[in-house]
Amino acid sequence: MRIPFAYLHHGLWLLILLCAGASMAMGALALAPGQAFLSLADAVLGSGWSQLSEVERTVVLELRLPRLLLALFTGALLAQCGAVMQGLFRNPLADPGIIGVSAGAALGAAVAIVLGAGLAHFHWVSTGAFVGGLGTTWLIYTLSQTRTGTSVFVLLLAGVAIAAFAGAAMGFLSYFADDQQLRALSLWQMGNLSGAGQLNLWLIAGLTVSLLVYFQRQANALNALLLGEAEARHLGIDVERLKRRLIAATALGVGVSVAYTGIIGFVGLVVPHLVRLLAGPNHQQLLPLSALLGALLLALADLMARTLVAPAELPVGLLTALIGAPFFLFLLLQSRRDYS
Repeated sequence: MRIPFAYLHHGLWLLILLCAGASMAMGALALAPGQAFLSLADAVLGSGWSQLSEVERTVVLELRLPRLLLALFTGALLAQCGAVMQGLFRNPLADPGIIGVSAGAALGAAVAIVLGAGLAHFHWVSTGAFVGGLGTTWLIYTLSQTRTGTSVFVLLLAGVAIAAFAGAAMGFLSYFADDQQLRALSLWQMGNLSGAGQLNLWLIAGLTVSLLVYFQRQANALNALLLGEAEARHLGIDVERLKRRLIAATALGVGVSVAYTGIIGFVGLVVPHLVRLLAGPNHQQLLPLSALLGALLLALADLMARTLVAPAELPVGLLTALIGAPFFLFLLLQSRRDYS
């Protein structure tokens, strides 16, 4: 059943606001949602409406708000990168995690950490993640090219092989890492939003907004690619140039998100499929709705990670994998049924 775009758009914004209120109020220290929002208003407007103590304001403004914003930006970024890659390769399984891009980005970040960049030098870690993600994407793209176009079979197998190689290389790096580097590597591999800070929030917010605008401007070209590469060329689209630009943009988005949050898988796989089921395959609607649903999904996962075993905390990447892995199996079973 298709739902009108306006209903989905407004409904997702409402759910994001409700999730934001719950994220600000719930956790090891329970607060009233209204007071949490008033403390935000106090910080922005300089008013004195909130009745929270200084410690409670610190929890809201310096711990929960940065995590919530990082979850929203990262979720939107990963979901849109997944939607773009699925449209580019014309394959529903082309998620950055499934085809090894996330693993390549994580390997680049791990190399930067072990070489001494550490958590205090996020720009070098981000650079390493971007280089790893871009190199992995180009390698997979090159290997999967045939005379008739992109081979999905080779694409998926190459992704599995590269993910396995990246996992082995990260194990090799862990063997030679010291205790601090081992802790940082473990956080990357399980996905974590606790590293949210002012600098990386500004960077990932600027990147997310820039890529959202850029991807939206390519929506018509992605729609044309759904018809096939030959048909897209007949419509006047420079397919190879489009591929190069979109591959570089998605590698940048995945690389930076992996650098700041570690490996958070399956968001780019699950979200575009859900949006297609609800709103259809038109990229003019698919891209913005995927961004909103991705932001909502990761914010909910972060809320669960902070509250399920409070005052301890679960890695958010484990929760997204618990949701995404059964969904991936469902897709495989569905594909097998269609093939039969």
